[in-house]
Amino acid sequence: MESLQDNISELIAHGLDTIQYPTTAPALYVPIAYTLESGGKRLRPRLLLSAFAAFAGDRPLKEALPQALGLEIFHNFTLLHDDVMDNADIRRGRPTVHKRWNENAAILSGDAMLTLATEYIADCKVELLPEVLKLFNTTAMEIYQGQQLDVDFEERNDVSVEEYIEMIRLKTSVLLGCACRMGAMLAGASEEACRAMYEYGTDLGLAFQLRDDWLDTFGDPLEFGKEIGGDIINAKKTWLLITALQESDGEVEAILKEDLEPEERVRQIVRTYRSLDIDKRCNALVKEYSEKACGALKGVAMDGKLYDYFVELARKCADRTH
Repeated sequence: MESLQDNISELIAHGLDTIQYPTTAPALYVPIAYTLESGGKRLRPRLLLSAFAAFAGDRPLKEALPQALGLEIFHNFTLLHDDVMDNADIRRGRPTVHKRWNENAAILSGDAMLTLATEYIADCKVELLPEVLKLFNTTAMEIYQGQQLDVDFEERNDVSVEEYIEMIRLKTSVLLGCACRMGAMLAGASEEACRAMYEYGTDLGLAFQLRDDWLDTFGDPLEFGKEIGGDIINAKKTWLLITALQESDGEVEAILKEDLEPEERVRQIVRTYRSLDIDKRCNALVKEYSEKACGALKGVAMDGKLYDYFVELARKCADRTH
């Protein structure tokens, strides 16, 4: 299995490294190459190619590579625009595009990335094109909806846990579900198997995002790769903060309103989180979604080694440190 995943990683890296950009207006494409060469987990293309391999038998992975690259380009397009909206300085240890160049470059190159991604997604067998494009476009619209909800939540202190879970499902999880379903579709899997893969991916995404929330507050900064407590300092509505706002009898709201140094604000909020066992409860929820993802695959006829890979990936997500 390691050799297959190594092969998948190499295919993705080579595919992204060898994109042939148009020669007209080269300044449009420099930020795109800069973004794609910065790496990242590349989880979405890996999921798509692994799902393809699970159902495709001996067919070569290259059949599904354009769609894998398309989802990775699309994902990075959303990050370019998110960084502008959040006024973020750093992405993957390097200046964000709008800081390295300017906001116009981030917006315009992001637009170009969306079109480039769509071209890659559409590079499939004609008979599959309507279904593939429908899945991609539906997913894209859901991601935009999730981003809007995230923005809306910034102005509210009454966000419910249910609303938050729906927001991260849209903003994060559906793209993982799309990757898994699209890979299975391209391999010719049954509709039942495609649905199961989509459910697996969305539950994996929920586990992934909730673990990210936990790591931002309770992770090791050396392993997590950034300073701890950013979500608290920015009063970002995460599962942890929403739950604490609901259960702390106004204590957390009062701390957020105080004129405190960032480090002190983090210290006081974390103390409240621990008093409510929010750290433990969040991790328990991560594991619940991780196991739910594994459960979605039960009874699905696929390559046994790939089944093991998907289960191991979901369970590792519950304990990841970065």
